[in-house]
Amino acid sequence: MFEYLQHIDTSLFVFFNQTLANPVFDVIMPFITNKKTWIPVWLITVILLVWKGGKRGRWAVLMALLAFGLTDPLVTRILKPLFHRIRPCNALDGVHLIVHKSRGLSLPSAHAANFFALATVFSYFYRRFQWLFWSLAVLVAYSRIAVGVHYPFDVLAGAMVGIICGAFWILILKKRKIQF
Repeated sequence: MFEYLQHIDTSLFVFFNQTLANPVFDVIMPFITNKKTWIPVWLITVILLVWKGGKRGRWAVLMALLAFGLTDPLVTRILKPLFHRIRPCNALDGVHLIVHKSRGLSLPSAHAANFFALATVFSYFYRRFQWLFWSLAVLVAYSRIAVGVHYPFDVLAGAMVGIICGAFWILILKKRKIQF
């Protein structure tokens, strides 16, 4: 069964990474996948929510920080060493690698986990913009495959971890019956 799932994952990876590769993605995807791209976006978001967002904005920021604070170490320090899956750029031939080759582990994707945790939290507080939060999370997750550093199941697992971690903090907030 494991070999069958690995075969499906590898086939999907080849499709997304090689078949769908194109010059536009070669420019856009490294930018989207780069952590430094998102630092000013999240910094401005936090500042605006704390400054102009009122109680709702401050709770959204707190919950997002808690979700990120749970998701990132869970993925990088516990799950990746537990699964110890080699990245496709280090395991497969012919990978369309458009970023630096990483020696880190692959499963689950921390990028996907973090962005899906944030999408979960911000969608709870700002339902009107949930399409934007989920779209960004999907785009970043897809970028990890497109640049050649994650299998599709890595980003799917990361998305699930992120949603669970974000939902965990939202459930705690709901149990406390905090109004905002």
